[in-house]
Amino acid sequence: MKYLTSQHKKFITEYIKTVNGELSAELAGYKNNNLKETAQRLLSEKIVIKEIKSRLKEQIISLQVEKAYVIQKLLQIAEFSLEEEDILDKEGCPTGKKKLRDTSTGLKALESLCKYLGLNNSSEIEAEKPVKIITISNLDENKI
Repeated sequence: MKYLTSQHKKFITEYIKTVNGELSAELAGYKNNNLKETAQRLLSEKIVIKEIKSRLKEQIISLQVEKAYVIQKLLQIAEFSLEEEDILDKEGCPTGKKKLRDTSTGLKALESLCKYLGLNNSSEIEAEKPVKIITISNLDENKI
């Protein structure tokens, strides 16, 4: 495929809205029996991927969100979610044991932060992007 048809453009628009290939294919007007297969085929086309990336980049630029703001918020979510809190018994009294507030959310925030900083694959760390090690004061090896 060397160019995008109007149906491809509709698919891309819907995919950016929904991040659901099958639904996007349906909304773009594809009629075959296996919309999942159609979506997979479209999402494997270089020109479609290039257009999706281009449109997303435009949206990000138009939002004018500072990287520092995103990083700060992800760190706040991670720190809050990974704080210890008391485990309470049935009567609401502390048991002396502690747990992390919301491990799942904390780990998702850390994962997003790593992706945002380009640390999703340790062998692919870009030399031109200096990365500072960020410590979370209340996170230690015993809590992981």
